[in-house]
Amino acid sequence: MPITLPETLPAFDVLKSEGVMVMTPDRALHQDIRPLRIGLLNLMPKKIQTEIQFARLIGATPLQIDLQLIRMSEHKTRNTAEEHMTAFYRPFQAVKEEKFDGLIITGAPIEHLPFEQVTYWDELKEVFDWTQTHVHSTFGVCWGGMAMIHYFHGVEKHLLDHKAFGCFRHKNLAPASPYLRGFSDDFVIPVSRWTEMRQEEVDAVPGLVTLLASDEVGPCLVEDPEHRALYIFNHFEYDNGTLKEEYDRDVAAGTPINVPTNYYPDDDPSRPPVNRWRSHAHLLYGNWINEIYQTTPYDISAIGT
Repeated sequence: MPITLPETLPAFDVLKSEGVMVMTPDRALHQDIRPLRIGLLNLMPKKIQTEIQFARLIGATPLQIDLQLIRMSEHKTRNTAEEHMTAFYRPFQAVKEEKFDGLIITGAPIEHLPFEQVTYWDELKEVFDWTQTHVHSTFGVCWGGMAMIHYFHGVEKHLLDHKAFGCFRHKNLAPASPYLRGFSDDFVIPVSRWTEMRQEEVDAVPGLVTLLASDEVGPCLVEDPEHRALYIFNHFEYDNGTLKEEYDRDVAAGTPINVPTNYYPDDDPSRPPVNRWRSHAHLLYGNWINEIYQTTPYDISAIGT
């Protein structure tokens, strides 16, 4: 089944050209089934790139997905055209009376700031509380996941002395988890961050379960059953060239940056990178969508009751 997107959204044509099933809202209304309603709270500067990355993954399942794009109410993006934001996004304050089967909260390039110094932190705390009454399952990604685990459990993020940057090997710590169906025991995930969460601090919180982790870059995927949430600190959603774009940008700006670990063939930036995480990315988000489908109320108004 397809993902429902506005036909004029850039992701529509991109995903259609890749073979992802996409459907216009008008066509979806004429199908006698209830699509899963998934919100994307997009905190990234490059909104369109991020929309495509997540729509690609959640649109690859056999279920019909109604994707809703959400932004912080007062924060103004400087990297995406205002016309795009007006046409496709709604502020959180405009959707907070609505119910969602799932919500993805993206990362944001503000790792160096304490959470409490982020300009939209007060509203984001309101979002986190809102997920407990209006969202069936929430997926916090990178900074978004760090912010959620900090808000709900007081787990701190810690600055690194050098950027964790590249494709790092991870271990499957919970093969029986429904979120890890089909996962290998060992695989790589793109990582791009200046902060870390520490395994011993996650383990100290009763109820949190680490599903994926790396000896090199620490915990990756943490389940929080109490808050019906998953927190992932790395980037399964990245395109083939996302790390390359970040590396080339820093090199061009003269910013000190290491060649992404285990990313380019033979660590040679002149050679095109090879994607070795795509299949696990689809597995994880497909499993998340399936778990939502299996457990969310058919009457969406019953979510949170």
